[in-house]
Order: sequence, then C-alpha cells, then structure tokens
Amino acid sequence: MSDFRQILLNTLAEFEMALDELAVDRLCKYYELLIEWNEKINLTALTAPEDVALKHFTDSLMLLRYIDIEKDASLSIIDVGTGAGFPGLVLKIARPDIRLTLLDSLQKRLVFLDTVCQALGLGDVELIHSRAEDGARTQLRDSFDIAVSRAVASMNTLCEYDMPYVKIGGRFIAMKGKDADQELACAQNAITQLGGKLIAKHDFILGSAGERSIIEIEKISPTPDKYPRKSKQIKNKPL
Repeated sequence: MSDFRQILLNTLAEFEMALDELAVDRLCKYYELLIEWNEKINLTALTAPEDVALKHFTDSLMLLRYIDIEKDASLSIIDVGTGAGFPGLVLKIARPDIRLTLLDSLQKRLVFLDTVCQALGLGDVELIHSRAEDGARTQLRDSFDIAVSRAVASMNTLCEYDMPYVKIGGRFIAMKGKDADQELACAQNAITQLGGKLIAKHDFILGSAGERSIIEIEKISPTPDKYPRKSKQIKNKPL
C-alpha cells in the first residue's frame, strides 16, 4: 500500500491537487478494498495502481476543481449509477461536509460501498438500491442540489435519468470523455424538455488518459411528471 500511496500523491501533485492526510489514508484504504472485492465481483476493469490513482480517483476529484461547492454548505449530492463509488465516494472523502447519496441498481455493489464507508468511518452516506428511473419517482425526486453521473450512459439518456433528482436551482453534472461535444449536441432537446439549461462545459486533459469534459446544467424549471420514462423507452427513444 505504500507504493500506491506514493503513486497517488505523485498523481495529485501533477494536477496541483492537495488533500489532507486523512483523505489520502482513506483513498489508500479504498484502493485496497477495491482490489480485494474486485476478485469477487466485477467493480472495475482498471486495477493497476497508476490507473486507479489517475482514471478513477483524480478524475473524480476534477469535479471539485471546476464546480463551485461551497465549504461547509452541506450540499446534497446524489451519484446516480455510482458503480464502485466514482465519483461520489471520492468526493465525500475529499469533502466530508457533503451530504452524499449513492444510488445503484446492483445490490452487491452497494454491499461493497457500505463496507468501504464503514471501514473509512463515513457512516453518514446514504445507499439506495434502485434503478435510476425508479428512484426518481420516489421521495428522492426534486431533492438534491447536485446529481452527478460518470461513465453511465450517453448524454441525452443520462439527462432523463438524472434531472428529475435535482431541485430547482440545483445542477446536473455529467462527467464525460472525448466525445462530449457530440453527445452534448445530441442532448440539447433533452436538456430543454427536462427543465435544464446548459451553464458550462469544462474541458481538460487528464494526463495520459486524454480528453475529459465536465458538463454543468442548471435546473431552471420542473421536470415534467411523465419523465423519467421506463428504461426501455429511454434507451429506444431518447429525447
């Protein structure tokens, strides 16, 4: 683990990021558990220390560089389709003041995430077992300051999954790769229909991992009640 710690510190330094010692310790433990559990369930195809440090942890932390999240504001964030906890759990480690909800459709991933939270002393993270389109029709609807997703679906589909969770004045954040411009162009209709307005698109190069974009959309009006539709409709007839 000492090797991973140094790799992580070097990677963070490359992007001029600084975390306190507790956060670094927690990320190291997170990596240890990720590798251990990945032998039992499919969590990630990336397991090399350099890949996890850059493409999972640092990539997730880039959100804090480009998105304004006030300190000690206790903002509520839901990570929709969180998978192995990226970016949500990494954000929580860096910013413990965030009120975090992790939503995923696979219970075994949530068992892993609960194990990580307990091991790291992050007992105030809410874990929700649900499909994205089902969770948005519960009390979770219109409840969050920020809904975020990373590597979940194409932008026009992702808007329908995430926007219903966001309260008016809140934001939907999509973390995208090199095809972000094309995806965003195809999602203009979805953004408008679902009550959103494009605020910014933040582009950067994640070292050897290449081009990345963080798309920031503000919720300016209620998402119509008919959305989100059933998953099959969303995939077959995206907005």
